[in-house]
Amino acid sequence: MTRSHATGEDAESLIRARGMRVTHPRVAVLSVLLSTREALSHHDVEARLAGEPVDRVTVYRVLDWLVDEGLAHRITAPDRVRRFMADRPGHAGHAHFLCSSCGKAICLDHGPAATVGLPRGFRAESVELTVHGRCSNCARERDNATRLRTGNRRS
Repeated sequence: MTRSHATGEDAESLIRARGMRVTHPRVAVLSVLLSTREALSHHDVEARLAGEPVDRVTVYRVLDWLVDEGLAHRITAPDRVRRFMADRPGHAGHAHFLCSSCGKAICLDHGPAATVGLPRGFRAESVELTVHGRCSNCARERDNATRLRTGNRRS
């Protein structure tokens, strides 16, 4: 069994478990999200669906549907691009890392997002914590560029 086939079966099972109608676009889009540990934009999902009979508007609708059904979550970055990730078991209440250079977004699965003190009578429904910085590739590139600019080279 190939990885993509297993992911398709996993996607179908997750949709069925919600008691929702299984359609090709839902399975295809969820399979794409399940196949990566990185958050994907609508355009990233579209590119990975190349050759699939799923149009752009349907991809948007399915991504929103997956979020509404609790099968995925969205991360909105400062560039206003929404990125999506499949929700996995034990995935609730986690933080994200967002690279300020390349826009890569990943889940930080190690530990809870944050505890926030709310005023009396307020009830939190969800907490979103995003750590902004540079991913390892962008940090290395910036360090190298700084070294070249300042003349400090490692031997």
